[in-house]
Amino acid sequence: MFRLNKLSDYATVVMTLLATDPERLCGTPEISERARLETPTVSKLLKLLTRAGLLESVRGAHGGYRLARAPERISVADILVAIEGPFAMTECGMHPGQCSHETHCQVRGNWRKISFAIETALRTVTLSDMVAPAQGWTPRVTVERPAVGQVLGIK
Repeated sequence: MFRLNKLSDYATVVMTLLATDPERLCGTPEISERARLETPTVSKLLKLLTRAGLLESVRGAHGGYRLARAPERISVADILVAIEGPFAMTECGMHPGQCSHETHCQVRGNWRKISFAIETALRTVTLSDMVAPAQGWTPRVTVERPAVGQVLGIK
């Protein structure tokens, strides 16, 4: 099963929390309490997100963290890349030359298309979207192979 690791999930929670009031500085203890996450975990996330340019850090007694850009300009993909690094479904999609089968692999190109499709979808969802309640949304699962193939450009 494909799913996010806990740190990526928690990073999205922290960023969404900060997006509710993007101009306000929040300290690590407050973020930990509001997100109901352990302080060391939140500290680690804040450092990674700041290093990636998604958060701004202000030092001092009245310091804290806030979004570096408007919530509508930060995508879920930005957050995931900040925590996990470049997006790829397979190792060879991220680092060419890592797999001994790369030169004769028949599926590598299709995995790259799938990775691109997923990353593109994640880039369309912003923090503004994450803050808004997802009421009325029902997932539509389609098993029609041609539709999936068409979306990915696979025949």
